[in-house]
Formats: sequence, C-alpha cells, structure tokens
Amino acid sequence: MDIPTLSMAMAEYNVSSSISLAVMSKILDTAEATGEVLTEMAASASVPGLGDNIDILA
Repeated sequence: MDIPTLSMAMAEYNVSSSISLAVMSKILDTAEATGEVLTEMAASASVPGLGDNIDILA
C-alpha cells in the first residue's frame, strides 16, 4: 500500500471516529434528559394513600 492511500484511509478513519463520538455524545445527552423527565413524571404521578388498604375478601 502506498503512502498517499494509507494517509487518506487514516484521515477517513479519524473523521469517521469523530463523527461517531459526536453522535454518541448527543445520544447520551438525550438519554440523560429523557431520564430526568421520566423521574419527574414518576414523582408527580404518585397517588397519596395508594396501597394502604387491601381488599382481601374480593
């Protein structure tokens, strides 16, 4: 393999790696934001007294 071809292949790999890293970073940010929203929704959806009484005769 000649040097110019190797150089282009390495440059393409570096660009590809950079893009993959940027996409994964964006996915991680989105997942963290989604997790925070789901935690807030779960906390606000709690019903006071739920599960205090159990009907065992039904």
